[in-house]
Amino acid sequence: MPENINKLNFLNPQSRYRGHFTPENLAFNANLQEFAHKISYISALQTGGKISPEQAYKDIQSLWKQLKESKKELGVGTNIRKPES
Repeated sequence: MPENINKLNFLNPQSRYRGHFTPENLAFNANLQEFAHKISYISALQTGGKISPEQAYKDIQSLWKQLKESKKELGVGTNIRKPES
């Protein structure tokens, strides 16, 4: 099992969240990082000729819709607060 965890961490590294902490912000940040990783994979597949530009566009468009829905469901950005100094 530890070997699988190491592979997962290598393929999908997670950066620490440093913004204003709320559970919603943390969850959205995780979704955003996952979105970025998937975009990177799609780009690499398209650049390598494994998928067409049209398929890459459709896949990215689908991921973008999922991210937007995640933002909406979590309510991120609806109560914008200035960080405390």
